[in-house]
Amino acid sequence: MATVTSHTSVKTQSYIDRELKFGAHNYHPVPVVIERGEGVYVWDVDGKQYLDFLSAYSAVNQGHCHPRIVNVMIEQAQKLTLTSRAFHNNILGECEEFMAGLFGFDKVLMMNSGVEAVETAMKLARKWAYKVKGVEKDKARLLFAKNNFHGRTLSVVSASTDTGARQGFSPFTPNIDTVAFNDLDALEEAFKSSPDYAAFIVEPIQGEAGVIVPDDNYLKEVALMCRKYNVLFIADEIQTGMGRTGRLLATCGDCHCPAGKCHQSQSVKPDIVILGKALSGGVMPVSAVLASDEVMLTIKPGEHGSTFGGNPLACAVAVEALKVLIDENLPENADQMGKLFREGLELIAANNRLVTAVRGRGLLNAIVIDSEEDSYLAWNICMEFKDNGLLAKPTHGNKIRLAPPLVINETQLNAALSIIEKSLHSFL
Repeated sequence: MATVTSHTSVKTQSYIDRELKFGAHNYHPVPVVIERGEGVYVWDVDGKQYLDFLSAYSAVNQGHCHPRIVNVMIEQAQKLTLTSRAFHNNILGECEEFMAGLFGFDKVLMMNSGVEAVETAMKLARKWAYKVKGVEKDKARLLFAKNNFHGRTLSVVSASTDTGARQGFSPFTPNIDTVAFNDLDALEEAFKSSPDYAAFIVEPIQGEAGVIVPDDNYLKEVALMCRKYNVLFIADEIQTGMGRTGRLLATCGDCHCPAGKCHQSQSVKPDIVILGKALSGGVMPVSAVLASDEVMLTIKPGEHGSTFGGNPLACAVAVEALKVLIDENLPENADQMGKLFREGLELIAANNRLVTAVRGRGLLNAIVIDSEEDSYLAWNICMEFKDNGLLAKPTHGNKIRLAPPLVINETQLNAALSIIEKSLHSFL
């Protein structure tokens, strides 16, 4: 079966055609043109309402256009938006103190995009390796999990095992290796092979790979192994953090308290945590790297920075976005709604041979589609979802990620399950 684009109106097609004519062709979007969002819903230019089950790749955990976050953004934008880091501003320190206390770290380094934060963590790890661990100059190595997704910059795709992310962009950044995800024996073998590893950088759950959830003990054992071999454990929580998996961070234990309150008990505390996406509630690019003094203070003035990183507008927004997560108990809601959602998906899968697996945690979930006879099947199912009022997108061919805003309620969740069931049934 060929790929299906589904029906689009003349008005919708005119917007799409304009993008195709004047924009780069570096994305393949679902053919819908969104002009408004509120909570779990978005509306297209024709006025049709959809349940958003992508959440801008988990950037709008707090829901589209959350009024508290938008109001803080407007208030701050009317006073001061940018000074650069050439000067101090009155909001940055407040933001850093709040985040450090909430997540249980000494220092916070604010950036803009998620991939900038990953690059920042990579630089910190190498600097730490030379200044603290004592690795010989130019020998420091970085280790990543296979099938990762950390962004699209050249250094980050140097760590990718995705052919599409790498093809045509070589030569790559040296001294970057990969190891199988959720394989502790392979990780230890890698550490034993070289004393020059600075860090192991890993997503607690691999989102882009199709929501691959590791064994329950994996992250705890990773932390212990990194400590044993004097290697930094870096958790990329850009997608899994901010309540998405039912905890404030995916590396948190089975509680819903602020991350910094429980790291010493049932949680896993990485040496570096990378945050982004929903750190702003989806209203602007904001990211952050959290670390100890020992790691963060290896970088001195002039060695790293960003004109917009730590700007007062972003800092005000980030603090409010975090407060919304806590005040509205969104991690707990994600945990409860996620369990109900997976139960519903399992029932659908039991009666539909096209769904071969259901997996996830919290409200980061995916279904795996049996696409052996039709490589476009997952895409075509998403087109059917769209026509029936739900937006999602395939990842890695036959996986459909399903990740609504964390403000979703049971009524909305059941409506989504009905759409999913109806849409899948039409392909039998």
